[in-house]
Amino acid sequence: MSEFDEKLDRRGTDCMKWDVADKAFGAQDVIPMWVADMDFPTPRAVTEAIIRRATHGAFGYNVVPQSYYDSIIGWMQRRHDWKIEKDWIVYTPGVIPALYWAVGAFTKPDEKVLVQSPVYYVFYNAIAARKREVVCSELVQSEAGYHIDFEDLEKKLSDPSVKLMIFCSPHNPVGRVWTREELLRVSDLCCKHGVLLVADEIHADLVWKGHKHIPVASVSKEAAANTITCTAPSKTFNLAGLATANAIISNPQIREQFCEERRKSAIHSPDTFGMVALEAAYNHGEVWLSDLMEYLEGNYELLERYLREHLPEVKPLKPEGTYLVWLDFRSLGLDEEGLKQFLNQEARVAMDQGPWFGAGGQGFARMNLACHRSTLQDALQRLEHAIHKGK
Repeated sequence: MSEFDEKLDRRGTDCMKWDVADKAFGAQDVIPMWVADMDFPTPRAVTEAIIRRATHGAFGYNVVPQSYYDSIIGWMQRRHDWKIEKDWIVYTPGVIPALYWAVGAFTKPDEKVLVQSPVYYVFYNAIAARKREVVCSELVQSEAGYHIDFEDLEKKLSDPSVKLMIFCSPHNPVGRVWTREELLRVSDLCCKHGVLLVADEIHADLVWKGHKHIPVASVSKEAAANTITCTAPSKTFNLAGLATANAIISNPQIREQFCEERRKSAIHSPDTFGMVALEAAYNHGEVWLSDLMEYLEGNYELLERYLREHLPEVKPLKPEGTYLVWLDFRSLGLDEEGLKQFLNQEARVAMDQGPWFGAGGQGFARMNLACHRSTLQDALQRLEHAIHKGK
């Protein structure tokens, strides 16, 4: 039995996913399959490293050690064939703050930021918080999955008021792992039209068999000079609460401008335990990650089989990356409020609602597969009962 087969009770730990789900979704006893964190303990090497640091007893001001940078550099080289340098690495307390800073640093209030919808809803929040305008280039769905409408993308990038593009890779929520050819075309278009590319690559390590994540900044010299890459161990190793992430920026002018925006927030160095956790995860977490992906693939196999046999009305889109599944409920014929009512009140399964992700999200919901298999089984049985009870 693997460590992922042991059920971890997260209730009563001030856990957003479990402890506020009932309030957030307006129903009692919902199964939380929403916010993107995992119901698995982080690798043992991470826990042990944190305990060792905690026993020292003093937690004063930090400096960032060379070993912190070395662990990031080594991970990117081993896992993603990307050779980066220490000076490129800029600490941030999360990918979300990095997105807010990028919008603030590189756009003005009368300028626009492009996203590819449906996409992670915090992108919209980061743009709105700075009072910039959102421009959407909607992804196109076909039987083969989602792809980029490059004609529409170029048309919108060619608008002189579009100064920034936030790019999700791997894509949340549709699970695409973009190919080198797609990445090169996106980067080339941004360079052609003078649009800075900000790549949210927080799910980079969570890639399924048959696919490979390629950092967009690695596809060409031009891409490297025009890209801010946002990374973190938080999704990979369930470390979001330790508030440690990094922006990788090879262009010194862009890096200095980004750091100037960071300085306005009085952010200087990582959390003590966040630094320790990142090093331990990147230096000792690869076997654990391999086991995790095997467990997640088993969860998807259960989901796909159950829906095929019991709920053919619900269509899953198999992810190429992330531990999130984009579920198509459109055959139920429900409007936005009706689907929300169905999931929250009748099925009592809390999922991120498709419309949260913008254009193209109507009729969909995002399910988090990073849970114990019995939790997934319970959620599927609830969905089946809710759909069929009126038939």
